Amino acid sequence: MLRQVWTKNGNMKIEEAILYCLASRNRGMRTEEIADMINKERLHLRKDGQPVTSKQVYAVIGRYPDMFIKAEGRILLMI
Repeated sequence: MLRQVWTKNGNMKIEEAILYCLASRNRGMRTEEIADMINKERLHLRKDGQPVTSKQVYAVIGRYPDMFIKAEGRILLMI
């Protein structure tokens, strides 16, 4: 099994931060919950210094349909 090692220093790409949130909670999450967790744990820092938004999370999810599933208002890991 492939094991990813993450560091919580704000240097994660946003898709890595989303993956980390879902994997660490081991359940589906709403985009608002994912954005809150990313911001609270400072997993990803935007270049403009603003917090990650749920809309931004939703947009990233849409770019990776082979990694994430949208079902019943929740985002789930496909892997």
